[in-house]
Amino acid sequence: MTVGVRYLVQDLDATVDFYLRHLSFGEMERLEGAPFRMLARGDLRLWLSAPGSSAARPMPDGAQPVSGGWNRFVIEVDDIEAEVSRLRSGGVRFRNDIVSGPGGRQVVIEDPSGNPIELFQPA
Repeated sequence: MTVGVRYLVQDLDATVDFYLRHLSFGEMERLEGAPFRMLARGDLRLWLSAPGSSAARPMPDGAQPVSGGWNRFVIEVDDIEAEVSRLRSGGVRFRNDIVSGPGGRQVVIEDPSGNPIELFQPA
């Protein structure tokens, strides 16, 4: 079973480059000229929708879909310290420092449009 997550993004090319370069996603679908790309990592499908895509159209009440927020997908890692070091050296934006909890350790990074991604190392 695959799971899809849609993120609204401001700069499609910069966001695709971010996921390919920093988080080991692969490109699945690219419709020439369309403001949409689909990326994959394992069973996760990441649907990236830029301005002009159907997902970015205003809602009936006039609300405008935007990127950012706090809902996120989680990527499990074996060594969170090593991942944080690698991503910081690559210029990735962090929302916080590593936080420890009963289930493990986590940190939240952002893609170029401000969408959050959690890196999680189980206890």
